[in-house]
Amino acid sequence: MIAQTELTDTVQTNLNIVWTLVAAGMVMFMQLGFAMLECGFTRAKNAVNIIMKNFTDYAVGSIAFFFVGYGLMFGKTNGWFGTTNFALSGVTGQDWDYTFLIFQTVFAATAATIVSGAVAERIKFHAYLVYSFIITLVIYPVFGSWAWGSLLLGNDNAGWLQKLSSGAFCDFAGSTVVHSIGGWLALAGALVAGPRTGKYGPDGKPRAIPGHNIPLAAMGVFILWFGWFGFNCGSTTVGNGDIGRIAITTNLAAAAGGMVAMFTTWIFLKTPDASMAMNGALVGLVSITAGCATVTPIGALIIGSVGGVLVVLAVYFFDCVLKIDDPVGAVSVHGVGGLWGTLACGLFNAEAVLKIGDTNGGLFYGGGFGQFTSQLIGAGTAFAWAFGTGIVMFVLVKKTIGLRVSVLEERRGLDIGEHGMEAYSGFQIFTNE
Repeated sequence: MIAQTELTDTVQTNLNIVWTLVAAGMVMFMQLGFAMLECGFTRAKNAVNIIMKNFTDYAVGSIAFFFVGYGLMFGKTNGWFGTTNFALSGVTGQDWDYTFLIFQTVFAATAATIVSGAVAERIKFHAYLVYSFIITLVIYPVFGSWAWGSLLLGNDNAGWLQKLSSGAFCDFAGSTVVHSIGGWLALAGALVAGPRTGKYGPDGKPRAIPGHNIPLAAMGVFILWFGWFGFNCGSTTVGNGDIGRIAITTNLAAAAGGMVAMFTTWIFLKTPDASMAMNGALVGLVSITAGCATVTPIGALIIGSVGGVLVVLAVYFFDCVLKIDDPVGAVSVHGVGGLWGTLACGLFNAEAVLKIGDTNGGLFYGGGFGQFTSQLIGAGTAFAWAFGTGIVMFVLVKKTIGLRVSVLEERRGLDIGEHGMEAYSGFQIFTNE
């Protein structure tokens, strides 16, 4: 009997490792999705720059997170900041430790790459390297330790958001920890960098700057949708039956977000806008990420649908009212979508209904305001931390090494000015004006 139990435990442990590594690979593949989406939604003269940014933020982020970020996020904590637990020095070196490290590394890189789209077509490449390094070194890991500190070493290492008296902050796969943090950093970057040259006319009205390859952007969205099954289902870090349920809530929210965003633009703009429909699917995915394991399929449909409306309103609010130039809608998708998804846990969490807990946490399932209060605190803290540190970081970069390229370089395209090459050499499909 003992031997049989040990064999079962060994098989389950190995299954957990294999599943988590597969999921990590799917999340890493999302880097390509982000690159293709951003590339398609921007101009051809900046395509190489887009690819280079999405390549290097993953490479730089992996190194920064290995040496410092991982220890800050999951090392022994004093309640606010992790202690110095550099380069796996505080772990046992067992198979699971390395598996958990790579899974968390791809999440950290995702938070950093979100910023890329919001500041596209006008940022110096070396400045991008610097702030991507800082994000994965300190900014992302510190907030992560507050919300996810117990994931490696257990409840004794829980961050303060996990110990709120109103109930533990709920963010199963990262609507706030990954997406809102990335989204609010993107907002800070776009604000400090300013709009692209020619984006706003003398009357202050925004001018459309169409992306050069919508099919490429669509490929990016499909890659992201695929990778999100690793993002959400993989966050179980366990190969068990929960994976199928989480896949269903993830898929339904994305489908609802895309359809509702499409119909929203169809009603108000008299056309089913492709870019809005794609961003609607993405905001559905972002919105369900916090509650993918704790809401019902019907709850997921509602969460994704609300996200689909919000992303359309948010894009026009940032573009037309606040006049913040965000070429791909990163702030609206990840910042606003992450905020909504986080708050939605306080409304739709149905743990008892799903038989994964004794009580329901969501207000709409009789859980009261306790969970919703915790979600408000967590979401508010994320905005204050990411936007606040982001403003400081981007201003310091701007004042020291410089943030923006020259107007002439922007007009010519960053591919030539920053990288000395063209993405479509021999095929002049764009102008330099």
